Parts: sequence; C-alpha cells; structure tokens
Amino acid sequence: MLWTLVIPLKSLARAKSRLSDTADDGVRPGLALAFAQDTVAAALACPAVGDVAVVTDDALAGRELAALGARIVPDEPRGGLNAALSHAAAVVRSTRPESALAALNADLPALRPLELARVLDAAAEFPRAFLADAAEIGTTLLAAREGTELHPAFGRDSRARHRASGATELPLTEVDSVRQDVDTGEDLRAALALGVGPRTAAAAARLLIPGQ
Repeated sequence: MLWTLVIPLKSLARAKSRLSDTADDGVRPGLALAFAQDTVAAALACPAVGDVAVVTDDALAGRELAALGARIVPDEPRGGLNAALSHAAAVVRSTRPESALAALNADLPALRPLELARVLDAAAEFPRAFLADAAEIGTTLLAAREGTELHPAFGRDSRARHRASGATELPLTEVDSVRQDVDTGEDLRAALALGVGPRTAAAAARLLIPGQ
C-alpha cells in the first residue's frame, strides 16, 4: 500500500513560538522551514509513501517544499490545524478517492524513511490508527485507510482525543524519529541526539544549544 501524506504547516512567522528559550524571533522561521524541509525530504524517500501534500499559505515554505517534490495545497478554510488537514484530505481524495491518507507533523527533523515505513505498514492493518509523540501526550501521525475519513483531532491531549475517536494506537518501538517532534529547546536537543536532516543541522549549528 502506498500512502499520501498530508503535512500541515502554519505561517513561518508564527511557527515555533515555544522555541523562544532557544531561538529568537529572527531565527525561528528559518528553523521551522528547515524542520519542514527535512521532514518532507525524508517522507518522500519512504518506500511506503506515494506522494506528499503540504497544506500551507506561507509563500516561501510553499516554494521550498514544492522544489523538494511536495504538492502544495492552499489552506483555504483558515480555520486551524484540523480544518486544514480535513481540507487537504478532501482535495487529495477529490482526484484519488481510493487514497490511503496519513497526517504527519511538519516538525520531525530526525525522521527516518524506514522508520516511517514501519509505522505506515502497521497502520495499514486498521481503518484509522495513530502514533503518539515522544512525550506520550500528543500525536505525530494519524492514518486512515482507503474509504475511511481522517477525522483529525490534533491539538492539546491529541493522543487521548484520537484514542477516544476510535483510532487504534500503534504500540511500536524503535521508531523514535517518527515520534520526536520539536516544540521546545529540549525537544530540539532530543532530535539532534537522534540525528537530524541536513537543513536542520545547518540551522541548529547557528544556535548556542546547551549540551550540544
């Protein structure tokens, strides 16, 4: 089974405000773009992924991610994360109704293609399935097989919300790169320890990060 990944990305100017302990206002947009570029590049290299659709209204991010091979879907609803994901899923399925879909966070700079393939292969066993983040509170991936609606419930306590919605939690180990999203300086240090992609590595090298 080949999956279409839907990756949401907010305006770079507003992205990653919780990284203010590590990166100032002038640096965070570049970091957010680097995270997204490394995430998309790794996703496109995954053998279980057929294509990637990024939903964003940020012009710079759209150009850079399209150059990597992603399809850019404008965030027409502008109603927040879950509305953006539902819109992008509808756009994808308007031309390919049989598509298996998975929503993936844009801030997984340590993402490994083969670990992502393991997660998607496990998700294929269920109508809807999700992977909890490293903090075991949020969600980094939500998958819906063909014929099943995505029904995203990202945001605060999304692990519990996705479980309550009937999605199956995937109890996988050794897929740390798919779990390690980056919201805080501590998250960034954890991702760097796993080994991030080249764009994030270059951006992070310009920061003074304790312990690195």
